[in-house]
Amino acid sequence: MPTEAIDPPGITWQRVSPKYVTVGLVEWALGNLVAVLVLSLPLILVLAGWWVWPPLWLAVTVPAVMLALAIWRLLLIPRQVRAIGYAERDDDLLIRTGIFFQRTMAVPYGRMQYVDIAVGPVERALGLCTLKLHTASPGTNALIPGLPAAEGARLREQLSARGEARLAGL
Repeated sequence: MPTEAIDPPGITWQRVSPKYVTVGLVEWALGNLVAVLVLSLPLILVLAGWWVWPPLWLAVTVPAVMLALAIWRLLLIPRQVRAIGYAERDDDLLIRTGIFFQRTMAVPYGRMQYVDIAVGPVERALGLCTLKLHTASPGTNALIPGLPAAEGARLREQLSARGEARLAGL
C-alpha cells in the first residue's frame, strides 16, 4: 500500500523476505510469554488464597488486557514485515517502514561511514540477516531487517562501493 504523502514518485520498493515474519513471531512469543506469565502471577496467588489483594477482578483484568494487546500485535506482524522496503537510487538509499507511523528515510551514499551485517540465531536458521547503515549522525537509525543473506552481502558491498566513490568525489 503506497503512501503518496511520504513516498517519492516512481519508486519501486524491494521488499524483505517473507521469512522475516517467522523472526517476528519468535520474538513475539518470547517477549509476550514472559510478560503474560509475570502479569498472571497475582491472579495465581489470589486464586490459591495466598494473597487477598488485588481484588479478583483486577487480577484477571491485567493479564487479560496484556493478552489482548499481545494478540493484536501478533496480527500486525505480517503487515509490518510487508511494510519494510528499500530502494537504491543514484545518490541515496531509501528505506521505508511502518504501518501506523510510516517513515521513509533517505540515506545519501556519501554520508555512509560503514555498512554492517548482523545475524541472530533465528535469522541464521532462516538464511536472513539485518543490514545496518552507520552515518556521522547518530540519529540515522538505518537498518533493513529480514534480507536474504546473499542479498545482504550484495547490498553491503554495493553500498560500501557507492559510499567510497561519493566520499572520494568530495
